[in-house]
Amino acid sequence: MTGTTAALTPPADAIAPVRHADAPAPGELLGAHYGHCFGCGDQQPHGLHLQARAGDGVRVSAEFTVQAAHQGAPGLAHGGILATALDETLGSLNWLLRVIAVTGRLETDFVRPVPVDTVLHLEAEVTAVHGRKIYSRAVGRIGGPEGPVAVRAKALFIEVKVEHFTQNGRPEEIRAAMDDPDQIRRVRAFEVNP
Repeated sequence: MTGTTAALTPPADAIAPVRHADAPAPGELLGAHYGHCFGCGDQQPHGLHLQARAGDGVRVSAEFTVQAAHQGAPGLAHGGILATALDETLGSLNWLLRVIAVTGRLETDFVRPVPVDTVLHLEAEVTAVHGRKIYSRAVGRIGGPEGPVAVRAKALFIEVKVEHFTQNGRPEEIRAAMDDPDQIRRVRAFEVNP
């Protein structure tokens, strides 16, 4: 097994993920974790504005429409934008576990080109948990949830405390976020987790 493959493969003693009792109900819109996030933020004018919904178990789904501003090659989505959409969808899974986690590793496979104006249907699930490590995978399909696979990813997220952001982010953004009642509500929602 290569280093990359090993990093994305849960160890033998990893446990099955458990949806938190206070997780959003299946079908519920999860909302942005931060208003200025490029992936999900509603206050980010140039962002993806990706919105994820809770699914059954520890799964989420989302849709992302590729805009002209997202192209790399003429008329086709930029691979980095597609990786961002996958990363954002995978990160949304943490709402269901009620943990704060950041991307540790993301491996993306680009299976087919994604044209501008395409709606990419994204699905993600947590596959295992081992201590602070959360293993997950996602797939993006063209033309609907059963359409052909365009992109897929495996990821490793690492659980962190809110201090990860307060100690490493730019002070002016941290102050603004901590003064935002919506952001305070989001952070407090995760404080119940031991």
